Amino acid sequence: MDKLNVIGIDLAKRVVSICRIDGDGVIVNQTLSRDRLLDVAAQWPISKIGMEACGMAHHFARAFLKLGHSVIILPASRVVPYRIGGKNDRNDARAIADCIHHRDEPGVPVKSIEQQTELSLHRLREGKKEERTAAINRMRGLLLEFGISFVQGARGVVEMMRFDLSGIPSALHAEIRRQREWMQLLDAAIDQLSREIAELAKSRRATEYARLQTLPSIGPLTASAIGATIGDGTQFKNGRQFAAWLGLTPRQYSTGGKTQLGRITRRGDAYVRTLLIQGARSALQVAMASPSPTRLQVWMIHTCKRIGYHKTLVAIANKQARLVWCLLTRKTGYHADTMPPAAMPA
Repeated sequence: MDKLNVIGIDLAKRVVSICRIDGDGVIVNQTLSRDRLLDVAAQWPISKIGMEACGMAHHFARAFLKLGHSVIILPASRVVPYRIGGKNDRNDARAIADCIHHRDEPGVPVKSIEQQTELSLHRLREGKKEERTAAINRMRGLLLEFGISFVQGARGVVEMMRFDLSGIPSALHAEIRRQREWMQLLDAAIDQLSREIAELAKSRRATEYARLQTLPSIGPLTASAIGATIGDGTQFKNGRQFAAWLGLTPRQYSTGGKTQLGRITRRGDAYVRTLLIQGARSALQVAMASPSPTRLQVWMIHTCKRIGYHKTLVAIANKQARLVWCLLTRKTGYHADTMPPAAMPA
């Protein structure tokens, strides 16, 4: 492995910068058009190739793997400490090469075409949600100009879709109707994407998809997002590493043998982390209303009393992430045992 060539590639839309470090330490810098990259890569000896995580990284990673190279996709934050001088494509490529040459970085798992297809549906759904929120806020702000306001939340949106237009200037009636129709179309599009995501995940990973949903707070969207993001989870050594990769573990400020923990790091996949925390909110509400809570629910209630509501949501998401890893790697479902209310901690 010491004599293996190391190649750092800085990808861009049209031009690609390459830094090659051969087994003798000779450094060669090269600039290519993106269309020529795979043809040139086919002529390289078997090499260790590194790239920053970006929109094209997984596409080229799959192509490099077919050519026999080993590939590491690095988060941009791991590359920054190795950059010398100003930020440009050539220095970025050299920093990537130095990073994988001097450190054994775990990198980002290379996603298959199927995984990227499924995640694309998730991204489209999130985009529709943002458009719907923007349309609601636009309508709310417009109507406030005429003294009409609605309560926050879903009930306010329902009222906004049904209120009488008699108090609004007639010149705006047609546009308000179009806005209502647009909001209804967005709702329908979001529902359709949700169904497509669930059906696609179920058809590709029926067993894992059903297994993850045995966990409280894990629904169809979260199960699909986790499966499409990490696959079978074997790239992580344990559940804590998966939780740390999601940014759900505390940041350390330790020195002199004194361990100090801060806020969660928020590293990793923000979308999956958000889904887990949103699911934790639902799981905590169910736990508080349950007449016969399980051991996990008892822990949720006790933790909420001890550290507060919002910190508890993160703690639940952390625990759920570790349980997710166990279910995926051990190929088993979650079986909760119940605990009578009298056994609940004070």
